Amino acid sequence: MVSEEVVQALATRLEENAQARLGRSLSIRQVDAGSCNACELEINALNNVVYDLERFGLRFVASPRHADVLLVTGPLTRNMKEALLRTRDCTPEPCFVVAVGDCAVDGGAFKESPAVEGGIGAALPVDLVIPGCPPSPAQLLEGLLALLEAQAPPRDQG
Repeated sequence: MVSEEVVQALATRLEENAQARLGRSLSIRQVDAGSCNACELEINALNNVVYDLERFGLRFVASPRHADVLLVTGPLTRNMKEALLRTRDCTPEPCFVVAVGDCAVDGGAFKESPAVEGGIGAALPVDLVIPGCPPSPAQLLEGLLALLEAQAPPRDQG
């Protein structure tokens, strides 16, 4: 279990970086490209009482038209490729694509299946990879923070 202090520090840094980069809170759209749902369970934990991202202004959105980040889970299945591409087409710039979990990286345990085309990178350019099977909520927070810190304008050293 991750301590409340660590969660608070990560979420505060996420909010600060979202404000610096976007001028507002970070909006996240989760997309399942064919996963086993283990990653979704960990992503859903970000909304529970321990992590509760809403208290920091970070939020999941129902429409890709309102998203800054596409959090994509699962291997890229043939049946979901078009849906993933359409979702990305609907997402305004700047849009960051995050591959969550080992399956999203390279197909994971399912990569030998004829129904799988590989990782998410086979269809979209990926801005960040968060490995794990599944990655923990703390790893997800750390990954989102790393993404925002890499995109944030340099701070004035004056």
